[in-house]
Amino acid sequence: MPDARLRTVMQRILNAADAAGRPAPALLAVSKTQPAEAVAALAAAGHVAFGENYVQEAAAKRAALAARHPALQWHLIGHLQSNKAALAAEVFDWVQSVDRPGVVDALARHRPPARGPLNVLVQVNVEGETGKAGCRPEDLPALVERVAAQPALAFRGLMSIPVPHPDPEQRRPAFRRMRGLFESLAGRHPGVDTLSMGMSDDFAIAIAEGATLVRIGTALFGPRGAGPNPPTERP
Repeated sequence: MPDARLRTVMQRILNAADAAGRPAPALLAVSKTQPAEAVAALAAAGHVAFGENYVQEAAAKRAALAARHPALQWHLIGHLQSNKAALAAEVFDWVQSVDRPGVVDALARHRPPARGPLNVLVQVNVEGETGKAGCRPEDLPALVERVAAQPALAFRGLMSIPVPHPDPEQRRPAFRRMRGLFESLAGRHPGVDTLSMGMSDDFAIAIAEGATLVRIGTALFGPRGAGPNPPTERP
């Protein structure tokens, strides 16, 4: 079953890219709240990149799977609390949700040198949604410079989660603006290659607007393993 789901999702991504005349993006399997064995099953089908919302949950999964699947790549896609930054710097290969200077400094300070630079995406609240994580577009240049100045971090690009309009087509302007921000940064920062946007119900639009990585969960795993009450972390 996991291999059939993976093949189906990959084909849908390829079809969307072909229809848009765009390169096919990478796939991040959103494994938040899924048990370690569900990740292992998808890894056995050949997938390596997994996205998690909670630092401690990801740490437990990584430890459980390290012996069987040492090459898995772990991405933090959820909001990072400052007091979890030290553990996140050890656990993850990528942090896609960097959105403020204090988190940049904490990740750089705690990244183990033996792990090499931590790949970082800056999360942008591109529509200025109240109460939503992500830096404001006007604050992006300064935050990017702060990331780029840290030898322990590697600035790789941007991530965004648009307002979840019922009609996914209404998210297109946000995706388009993100592409503009991404291209302006890619011209100034070597190594910038990742624009993470698009999920299960809007990834075709995101691909058409320039996504290089899409984040898909339910289509790969089925309903979330924790049911209606996913785990949370204490502040």
